[in-house]
Amino acid sequence: MARIKLEFQNTQGHILSGLLETPPPGVPTLRHALFAHCFTCGKDIAAASRISRALAARGIAVLRFDFTGLGNSDGDFANTSFTSNVQDLVAAARALEDEHAAPAMLIGHSLGGAAVLAAAHELPSVEVVITIASPATPKHVEHLFSGVRGEMETTGEAEVQVGHRRFRIKRQFLDDLEHYADPEHIKRLKRALLIFHSPADEIVPIAEAAKIFQAAKHPKSFISLNDADHLLTNREDSEYVAETLVAWAGRYLNLRQHAQEAGTGTAPSVAAGEVVVTEREGRFLRALYTEHHQLLADEPKAVGGKDLGPSPYDLLLMALGACTSMTIRMYADHKGLPLDDVEVRLKHERIHVADCEADCDEAVRAGADKQGRIERIERNIDLTGDLTEAQRARLLQIADRCPVHRTMEGKPLMVAQLAGQGGPAGSDADG
Repeated sequence: MARIKLEFQNTQGHILSGLLETPPPGVPTLRHALFAHCFTCGKDIAAASRISRALAARGIAVLRFDFTGLGNSDGDFANTSFTSNVQDLVAAARALEDEHAAPAMLIGHSLGGAAVLAAAHELPSVEVVITIASPATPKHVEHLFSGVRGEMETTGEAEVQVGHRRFRIKRQFLDDLEHYADPEHIKRLKRALLIFHSPADEIVPIAEAAKIFQAAKHPKSFISLNDADHLLTNREDSEYVAETLVAWAGRYLNLRQHAQEAGTGTAPSVAAGEVVVTEREGRFLRALYTEHHQLLADEPKAVGGKDLGPSPYDLLLMALGACTSMTIRMYADHKGLPLDDVEVRLKHERIHVADCEADCDEAVRAGADKQGRIERIERNIDLTGDLTEAQRARLLQIADRCPVHRTMEGKPLMVAQLAGQGGPAGSDADG
């Protein structure tokens, strides 16, 4: 699975750091989700990362991020409040929509669950809300400050122990909690709600889950996590949450329909050596199939796509780069050369013949279009290892023996015909 770094600005102008966990190759992205971690935790806490990875494996891309002043995000945690956490969530959702797709699912762990219950009203794209070991309102955390209330009244701030770490909290945090003392907003959620909680939770008692359930209107569901601890430190508990979450959410998010549209479970029959391309939802989104693999192709948002997969030219360069690397590796291994690693970077551009010097022979110049432009693919090959200059030069020569390279240079016969008809609808012998 790929993790995409996503940075965005919150309402205070701070840059927050997030990671988008995406499905592995061959698994289409069905929907997007936003994950809010527990109080004073970070996006990389085990529960958040494990659940995000497990959901991504099932086709749900998940953005998790560090709230202001935590982890890799800018700002001072002491200046935050529950309201600012909710604002951070809304900013994250909008950044996800701008860069990829709007979240259909909000997931909150511990105090993050109280935050998603409050933020959902501001996010019309959200269709389902999930809480994990969450209090009904953020007022629950007041007990953490019971020993420093006097200091807060006197100086306006104090240091508190949360878990194994100490944090400086200002009085504004406590004052802000008064605005969220009533779970009345849960009644107005108007989204399908799933509540996970363990009766063995010693940090947030299961009575809090009962308050959420009682305040919410249908559709609502509760799933007991049996003997799980508050932070879901056992991997099996995280996996169970992800698995049951997807099964439950499928009813409300039409995941089966999205899977069919993306090609999952309805892949066409593909013969050995054949590639099949089908249209999917979106102007340019396409599903690509081989006998044993599938992936997506798309165009960037700048040209009207959704950027859900590599562009056709990206795929072309990937094919050439992969073939180049494989060919070099095969030759080096056959000759026993000390090649430790090979990296190939490729770039495609259209340039004017006038700008092309030594690389352009007469045949290349003759292939220029009406505007006097030619296609140029640049390959930068980085060879790592204790190689002599002669060996490096030889491996560079071998790169041109890559079969894909030869096919592209050979101007293959291109034949197009309508399916079900024997004769070609047209051909282009010039490639």
